[in-house]
Amino acid sequence: MLAIVVAHFVAAAFAPLLVRRTGRWTFAALAVVPAVALVWALLGSGTVLDGGAVTQEVTWIPALGIELALSMGLLQWVMTLVVAGIGVLVLLYCSWYFHTGEDGLVAFATAFIAFVGAMLGLVVANDLLVLFVFWELTTIFSYLLIGFDPLKRANRLAAMEALIVTTLGGLVMLVGMLVLGAEAGTLRISEILADPPAASTSLTVAVLLILVGALSKSALFPFQFWLPGAMAAPTPVSAYLHAASMVKAGVYLVALLAPAFSDVPGWHLVVLGLGTLTMLVGGWRALRQIDVKLLLAYGTVSQLGFLMVLFGIGTRTAALAGLGLLLSHALFKATLFLVVGIVDHQTGTRDLRELSGVGRAMPVVAAAAVLAGASMAGVPPLVGFVSKETVWAAVLELTEGEVAGIPPWAGWLVTLGLLAGSAFTAAYTLRFLWGAFWPKPGVPPTPVTPVPAPFAASPVVLAVLSLGFGFAGAALTSAFDLYAGALPGPAEEYLALWHGLELPLAFSAFTLLAGVGLFAAREAVCRFAALFATRYSAEAAYRVAMRFVDRAAVETTGQFQRGSVPVYLGVILVVVLAAPGAALVVSLDRDLDVIWWDRPAQVILGAISILSALAAARSRRRLRAVALAGVTGYATGVLFLVHGAPDIALTQILVETVSLVVFVLVLRRLPPFFSDRPLSRTRYWRAALGAGVGTAVAGFLVVAANARSSTPISEAFADAAYDFGYGRNVVNITLVDIRAWDTMGEIAVLVAAATGVASLIFLDSRTAGIRRVRDIPYPEGVEKLPSQQGRRVWLPGPRTLSPDRRSIVFEVVTRLIFHTIMVFSIYLLIAGHNLPGGGFAAGMVTGLALMVRYLAGGRYELDEAAPVDAGVLIGTGLFIAALASLGPFVIGGEAQRTYDFYLYPPLIGEIHVVTSIFFDVGVYLVVVGLILDLLRTFGSRLDRHILREERGGDVDAERGDRERVAFR
Repeated sequence: MLAIVVAHFVAAAFAPLLVRRTGRWTFAALAVVPAVALVWALLGSGTVLDGGAVTQEVTWIPALGIELALSMGLLQWVMTLVVAGIGVLVLLYCSWYFHTGEDGLVAFATAFIAFVGAMLGLVVANDLLVLFVFWELTTIFSYLLIGFDPLKRANRLAAMEALIVTTLGGLVMLVGMLVLGAEAGTLRISEILADPPAASTSLTVAVLLILVGALSKSALFPFQFWLPGAMAAPTPVSAYLHAASMVKAGVYLVALLAPAFSDVPGWHLVVLGLGTLTMLVGGWRALRQIDVKLLLAYGTVSQLGFLMVLFGIGTRTAALAGLGLLLSHALFKATLFLVVGIVDHQTGTRDLRELSGVGRAMPVVAAAAVLAGASMAGVPPLVGFVSKETVWAAVLELTEGEVAGIPPWAGWLVTLGLLAGSAFTAAYTLRFLWGAFWPKPGVPPTPVTPVPAPFAASPVVLAVLSLGFGFAGAALTSAFDLYAGALPGPAEEYLALWHGLELPLAFSAFTLLAGVGLFAAREAVCRFAALFATRYSAEAAYRVAMRFVDRAAVETTGQFQRGSVPVYLGVILVVVLAAPGAALVVSLDRDLDVIWWDRPAQVILGAISILSALAAARSRRRLRAVALAGVTGYATGVLFLVHGAPDIALTQILVETVSLVVFVLVLRRLPPFFSDRPLSRTRYWRAALGAGVGTAVAGFLVVAANARSSTPISEAFADAAYDFGYGRNVVNITLVDIRAWDTMGEIAVLVAAATGVASLIFLDSRTAGIRRVRDIPYPEGVEKLPSQQGRRVWLPGPRTLSPDRRSIVFEVVTRLIFHTIMVFSIYLLIAGHNLPGGGFAAGMVTGLALMVRYLAGGRYELDEAAPVDAGVLIGTGLFIAALASLGPFVIGGEAQRTYDFYLYPPLIGEIHVVTSIFFDVGVYLVVVGLILDLLRTFGSRLDRHILREERGGDVDAERGDRERVAFR
């Protein structure tokens, strides 16, 4: 199962390449992946239909008991067939719907196949957190698909609306899942359903919070407005995500939980009440639409409410009807949306006022639409009729008080609501078929281009299945009863075309006749509906709320984002002092055990740090202030060394050195002194704030250290480092093994920061500023001097500097120490597993070597030393780290796990190799790339700006370089 789900994401990774090679036919190639999932599900039918389940558990983090648990029972099997089967047909349909070279085709193909994989993962997930991950992935991919054309405002607004609503519901659902997992003592869904936790207030809250996520995902009231707006997406998206797949996620979740939690207080009120209201609202709104696609969208909202009611009742009959309706809805609604896509594609319009006689021009498509529409309205012998017959039997149980917790009067309200909603369904079905295909008096026939047979194949197949399943009631009953049979209720109900002359048949006939009447009086119905039209709606409320949030954000930003760094820092520090600081004051009532020092060196270093900090605060010169601040950093590094932490001391000193150099480079563009304005009284407030925050931070550390009540987990790190990390340097093994995921996240943040700096500073590409000395063109008529021809020197960059900017001593020293520093950095990288060092420290040392080259020879020397794009180094480092993290999967191991092996090269002897060295290499490259980025940003680019200013701004700096090289 996991391999099939992952295969969809692998296909998504290769989709851009396929689109560039094969254009729109990529969709046909991508259809192979869900086709494999469909075949796999069909091959598992024997196990599922025998009452079993196909399961898979992949160990992820055994120490924490985290596994990728997947399971496919009957309910999941039905959803898998729907998700994979319709996915195949929609992808094949896309091959004819789109044109090769169409804008956004790469993004669409990638997001679509990834969405299919996410939906499959959601369906088969057997762990609440795994389900939530795939749940949110479907939200993200649907956002990308709805916003297919970002140049259109409607697409952008609809995508953002869907993202906000479903994400908000998903976050609320996550809280409910965590509470439910705490109550049940497990996050494994099968275990929770097999042994539900005892009734309690926490359980009720958890289930209701989960229902919020389900209601928002399936567009139930008051969240129903996002689904019609999402119709701005291409029609294949509407056919798959918003009719057959994504919006079914909420219905699936309710169906999954109903056997165990339908008796939880508030369940019936929420699901049945909101489901019935949604069915009525969606059906009523569908009657007035003139866009046939929007008409189907409101019809989808109505049908989702219908499905929610059925699965929310919690009886065998209702569950049997719910599964039947879920299957029939997927078939007929996907068919109708695909038909709309064909009509729009071949006529250029979806306005039913302009469409006339289209059915005569495309009879096959029209026939498929009629079959699907008949199934939606509940006309025999379609599968929709078979499902609705059982629906009426289920709601009659409500009216007779056979469902615990639902009084008969409430059952009658639900029944009347469903009858009215079904009548609306029949009416808007007729409105759709009449509007899309029938000839209209006074409207000229709509020009229609011929429909290619493969283009119409997918809706025709789905329509035929709607007809075929209508005669498979017995087989469907036998299969679906494996799920429905676990619920209370009479066992004699079944899915069939004929139940006899009973009340359910009368209900079906009534809804059809009422629907025909509403359609016949459609103009009067529209005028009547217009009388009650109001500007107040859930969508209007959403718009008002978003405007309020946007306005509040603008006002808040205006108050605090004033372009003043002291104001920004002041706000941050005041919050720290007010919030955690208040908690600190409350906690000071306990006895605190404080050891002031262990040895005199600590006192001396502390005094140096304090005096340097005070001197830096009083310094008027910027450079002196930076140097004094650096002293506090170096003192801290030595303090680490005194405490017996050479690794941390080395890192602290290296970071302080790099920071100091970068600060000095930036200071070249700032005045040498701080402001000459008279000091204001606010300096006392700033001083008080700084002292308060410093005191608070010290208090945090003291209180936290005294609050420890158990043995620190770090005490086990030494043995774990040797037993599992195969090394003796606890610090380095902690970074690359014990907490490697944290390190992975940190270097990812470094990559994001470097990308942000590059996007702000480099108006062109990073590589645009990389120039070697040999690449500088000479002025016309000027020949190279003999000293510049054929002789290779260690430092070619200084030849571009004027004599007053050179230091011969510095150049000679650089020639002597550069290679030594580089060798030392490689030693730190390799030896860091057992001795002080590691990828980060080695990267910092290499960065310092590049800084020395730059300071000795200028920007050309930096490019001579590292003629490579910093972005390439950063990206390569992140890729190597990720590959090293996931590499153990290839040999059946665990992610981020360190393995060791031995090599016996000739003349060298035994070499002990650990796999975490490759992760360290990735960290090393990321750090080197980041420092190179900083040097080019604050070094090379500033050099060019300074040179231009020195020449009055009217002489190009590069031309000056060429002349200087030529005449020196």
